[in-house]
Amino acid sequence: MPELPEVEVVKKSLEAKLKNLTIKKVSITNNKLRYKIDSKQFSKIKNKKIISIQRRSKYLLINLNKGFTILAHLGMTGKFLITNKHRKYKTSFYYSLRKSDTKHDHLTLTFNKKIKLIYNDVRKFGFIKIYHSKDIFNSTHLVSLGPEPLSADFNLSYFKKYIHNRKKTIKDLLMNQKFIAGLGNIYCNEVLFLCRINPTRRVNKISQKEIKKIIKSIKKILKQAILFGGSSIKNFSSTEGQDGNFQQKFNVYGKEKTTCGRLKCSGTIKKVYTSNRSSFFCPKCQR
Repeated sequence: MPELPEVEVVKKSLEAKLKNLTIKKVSITNNKLRYKIDSKQFSKIKNKKIISIQRRSKYLLINLNKGFTILAHLGMTGKFLITNKHRKYKTSFYYSLRKSDTKHDHLTLTFNKKIKLIYNDVRKFGFIKIYHSKDIFNSTHLVSLGPEPLSADFNLSYFKKYIHNRKKTIKDLLMNQKFIAGLGNIYCNEVLFLCRINPTRRVNKISQKEIKKIIKSIKKILKQAILFGGSSIKNFSSTEGQDGNFQQKFNVYGKEKTTCGRLKCSGTIKKVYTSNRSSFFCPKCQR
């Protein structure tokens, strides 16, 4: 599933290609996503111009003039593709392009300058909705989200106040979107490895020093992932391969039974399940 860095790179890609373009045509090939694509609502965005694109948590907000916003969530396998009369472009590094993908195209927005935006989703867990811009942050999808991890609001004071009298595991806390918006399973594992903290440790056993390290590590890893992916935006037209794939830098995620890569640690990466989510960690150096 695309997490915050992947969605941020998609946002940057869409903004670079689509800002100030006007929607000339809306084509719905298959409306059966997580929520049914509402053709009546989508008819309202014809002849509207894209004025900005935002990310909130793992959601994309495509803001149009005349007070409309397209809200999109990529789910497990959702992806946006951009085409012009010459080529097809990827918008992030977490997927490859294949000719057979077209059978999973669900929605196409045709713009001026012969540019098209295609939403493709194999498993159909993503969704796209239309909102009035003034109501978007009060929508059920966004209203309860915690602070953005890269914002100043995600700090020591906030962290300590939130965990007061709580005893859940640190992994469950970091996965809670009401606590912190956009952090997913992959990056939670990597953060806790960097901090030498076992994912099953209870939050009431986390010291202030460790909290500071967690906050610092979250910001560091997310910035690195965005930078690493964003540096390859010009190469997203590649039909195969995954340029800018941060997976190449994972320390523990998906590395069960391999030797810990930390200097002077001979531990073996272990996989456990917490709240039905896989956690990868080194039991020797993560306490």
